[in-house]
Amino acid sequence: MNLSNNVQLIGHLGANPIVKEVNKTKVANFSVAVNDYYKPKGSEEFVEKTMWFNVIAWDKYAEKIEKKCAKGTEVIISGKLESKSYTDKEGVKRFVTEVRVVEIICRTKAA
Repeated sequence: MNLSNNVQLIGHLGANPIVKEVNKTKVANFSVAVNDYYKPKGSEEFVEKTMWFNVIAWDKYAEKIEKKCAKGTEVIISGKLESKSYTDKEGVKRFVTEVRVVEIICRTKAA
């Protein structure tokens, strides 16, 4: 495992994953909300901060997500950061960083 580019997240899907086929390979795109708690300086109360991460999964991981994950599902993700750029419709160059899934566990709520 390459520890110089390793991301681990525990959070919940913000929406149903979007699963497509690219060159006969499945790819899933989804967002994950991760909550963090901290005490602001001089405060006794914890504050919750929600951070959103864009996630992409290929092949068997995309298939697993398609079958087992939906909006609100808790996920445990091990992955790596990938950055890319594109030019939008207005001709502005945009940069995107996303987490590429290396392993994922989808945890559904017990009935």
